[in-house]
Amino acid sequence: MASIEKIDVENCLKNVIDPNHGLDLVAAKSVKSITVEGSNVAVKLELGYPAKSYVTELQAAVEQQLKTLPGVGRVTVEVTVKIIAHSVQQTLKPHSQVKNIIAVASGKGGVGKSTTAVNLALALTAEGANVGILDADIYGPSIPTMLGLSGYPVSHDNKTMQPKISFGIQTMSIGYLVDAGQAMIWRGPMATNALQQLLRDTAWDHLDYLIVDLPPGTGDIQLTLAQQIPVSGAIIVTTPQDIALIDAQRGLGMFEKVNVPVLGIVENMSVHICSECGHAEAIFGEGGGALMAETNHVDFLGALPLDIHIRQFADSGRPTVVADPEGRAAGIYREIARKMAARLALKAKDFSSKFPNIVIQNT
Repeated sequence: MASIEKIDVENCLKNVIDPNHGLDLVAAKSVKSITVEGSNVAVKLELGYPAKSYVTELQAAVEQQLKTLPGVGRVTVEVTVKIIAHSVQQTLKPHSQVKNIIAVASGKGGVGKSTTAVNLALALTAEGANVGILDADIYGPSIPTMLGLSGYPVSHDNKTMQPKISFGIQTMSIGYLVDAGQAMIWRGPMATNALQQLLRDTAWDHLDYLIVDLPPGTGDIQLTLAQQIPVSGAIIVTTPQDIALIDAQRGLGMFEKVNVPVLGIVENMSVHICSECGHAEAIFGEGGGALMAETNHVDFLGALPLDIHIRQFADSGRPTVVADPEGRAAGIYREIARKMAARLALKAKDFSSKFPNIVIQNT
């Protein structure tokens, strides 16, 4: 009987494709060790993104593939997750308490960007990550309402604010600092300073991901985030409608110009399903988000339906992922969140902490 070699196991693992980023396990560098003792094979895999709901499926797929090796005996597959900090814009350094900042942007308002941002943050938490969300919409903060939060944040040292916690995610918003009916009549510099203060003066607690919900457009706040805040990646939310796609294209172009990688595109309100009869109708058009992704050579992360329950859950302060965790929409949010984080895991790592500081002294 021919003995099993490590190269045989490695070649076998090349046949297992991770659907969250589309690469095989070897190409994605997910294989950390291969041990062969006689006919027994043990494999240790490490994913760079949270995947609590995918680990069991991955283990089963790898075990099934390894059992096709001639003469194989006992097969053991161990899967762990390690989320690391990824590189940011060249002139900036990552936040000390945040491994990865991900911006959620749209070219225009009304496409469901904030709802998407909140549910993706909750989905990453459900998948096992430590997550925060920063409401960067200074003029129209909606995160407090969507997460059922209100009131001023607590400060223990009169210098930093404690993030408010909701459903396991750390949150900060200008909405906690002003009355609900108060209009924010601020010029651009005041708004951008507020954004930087909210990020800098919040005592974030060891976040794997900080989701930044940007206001619509490509104005002062977006440029400040792109140029002065260390961002690991961005996603674009759009609807299939031509007008929304035109504006979303501008947002994508802005991130490309400042060297922030676009992790993918999410199409919201892709199809309306009648709650009475179940009839599906593409109210805003079809396939626009996928076509935009293909044209710009970025990933299409997924499409969400125009569903009344998504809106109702957000308005009630219990977003879809926590209100209906087993529902179809929550499943789509979790799949998009895994894909987003998996795409980021393939990007360059941050090595800034690896290099020593060079100090020149007179001797």
